[in-house]
Amino acid sequence: MKKKSLVKQFTIMFILLMLLTVFVGSVMTFLSQTKAYHRECVQNLQQLTAHLAGLIEKEEEEFTILKEYFEEHPDNVQVPLNFREDLPGKKQEFITYITEHYPDEVFDKTLAFEDLDDVGKQLYINYRFEYWFNIFFDAADEFDLSYVYYIYPVEGKDHTMCYMFDPTLETTRTEDGKEILFLGDKVFEDPKEHKYMWEAWDTGKAPIGFDVLDNEFGHVYTYCQPVRIKGEKAGLMCAEISVDRVRTEILANVLRQTLVSIIVLAGCVILLFLFFKKRVLVRIISLEQGINTYSETKDPSVADRILENKGTDDELGELAEKSADMIRELEDYMINLQAMTAERERIGAELNVATQIQTDMLPTIFPPFPDIKEIDLYATMTPAKEVGGDFYDFFMVDDTHLAAVIADVSGKSVPAALFMVITKTLIKNRVQMGETPGDALAHVNEQLLETNDSGFFVTVWLTVIDLKTGLALQANAGHEYPALRRKGGQYEIIHSKHSPAVATIEGIRFRQSEFTVEPGDQIFVYTDGVTEATDANNNLFGEQRLADALNRHPEYPPDKLLPVVKEAIDEFVGDAPQFDDITMLSIRFNGYMK
Repeated sequence: MKKKSLVKQFTIMFILLMLLTVFVGSVMTFLSQTKAYHRECVQNLQQLTAHLAGLIEKEEEEFTILKEYFEEHPDNVQVPLNFREDLPGKKQEFITYITEHYPDEVFDKTLAFEDLDDVGKQLYINYRFEYWFNIFFDAADEFDLSYVYYIYPVEGKDHTMCYMFDPTLETTRTEDGKEILFLGDKVFEDPKEHKYMWEAWDTGKAPIGFDVLDNEFGHVYTYCQPVRIKGEKAGLMCAEISVDRVRTEILANVLRQTLVSIIVLAGCVILLFLFFKKRVLVRIISLEQGINTYSETKDPSVADRILENKGTDDELGELAEKSADMIRELEDYMINLQAMTAERERIGAELNVATQIQTDMLPTIFPPFPDIKEIDLYATMTPAKEVGGDFYDFFMVDDTHLAAVIADVSGKSVPAALFMVITKTLIKNRVQMGETPGDALAHVNEQLLETNDSGFFVTVWLTVIDLKTGLALQANAGHEYPALRRKGGQYEIIHSKHSPAVATIEGIRFRQSEFTVEPGDQIFVYTDGVTEATDANNNLFGEQRLADALNRHPEYPPDKLLPVVKEAIDEFVGDAPQFDDITMLSIRFNGYMK
């Protein structure tokens, strides 16, 4: 099915290419043939009308006589419809009349036209009119023209021509009932439609083009040649050829060339397709079948069969070699992948254990001190990865002092989590030994730096609150600023001076400050995963949005306040991924311990 489909597609492509080539070639041939035929028409019509105009100019005396007599006695000029058969009789009738009435004279030598009587003049005029009609119609038949005729402008009428020799063969009847040609028709020739006709008359020169007319007499090309008698313009010798005949000849010629092109192109396309099929398609299909076989069977021996059918060392041959190499490499990769998968499953299991251990190390039972009504406390930690670097802790140092800590270890790996465990343990031990926050962080700093080959550091906010007096000691080692709400007020971010982060500099002392809390006051602390939460446009959540979120419901206790803040963060971030741990802790002071 694949093979048939591919061959069919390329067959259609080659046929369409051939048809497109034939179509474009036919259009170009038609345009070039049309231009050539039009040029040939102009040349032929120009030569014919020039020849006929030359005959008229050669007989200038006679033609002057014919034209003057026709203008003075139009009713005496009578040409029968069968002028071709009638011409010999008219000629003989004139000769007989001259012989009988002028026996001693020779016409046009001793006897001039003006010496004839009226009957002789009429006989001569009719005879010569029939003669010229025969000349014009013989020329039309010989050159396969529609019409050949002679016209001249009518004096006193703008753009009006008199048809002295009318080719339309319209007839009328004389008083005695004879049917004769209607001559002398005067027609208004619109200069817009007869541009080249009037150009020939006005300039007295042969025009370079022809008029295209489509009227009751047919669709024709009309060419007009000026006629001069005794140096003066006398009229126009015109010839017309059928547009349909010209187009038929053009289309016939184009059709012949198109048929030849189709035969030649069809042969070339067939040969090209057979060559392409043998050298390209068959090899592509063979390669495709080999790859399909491997995908179904996973048999690495397919690579050898692909190389056997690769053909010549061209691009397809190289593709076959690369495909065979890929199959061999894929086979090795699959073997390695199985081992890696097993190792990854083992690591995943260990990470799950590490996650559970980290979770178990953080206080998760709330309220943590149900017997101590003087405080409400709640905390959450949402890791960005399986294990995080943030931690929080709270514990009673003695019966009246509460310690709370929140920290952020650099990095989010398992080593960072282990560093977090060590830091949390050291801080709790030092505080429970009775050390102040500043002293505790100083000792932890020295202990961590002794074995900190990985270069981890940790930001810490640590406080110890005397529940009997409300006096609190705090130390901030490079951590985020806490937020404080006084009873009945709004949350405010408290900007105080920081000390460097723990495990960065040896021998430093950590700045310690004190503040007091009164009944109804509430503290909110957090890690930088809160303020540095980022949306899809890389905008940070920031302190101002945090303060706004806290003040949506500033009266909320800790267990309700933290979900409100997390909801605000989620709304801001949207579908953007979480890059950092989000840890929050809040303490409400309800009253003094007695």
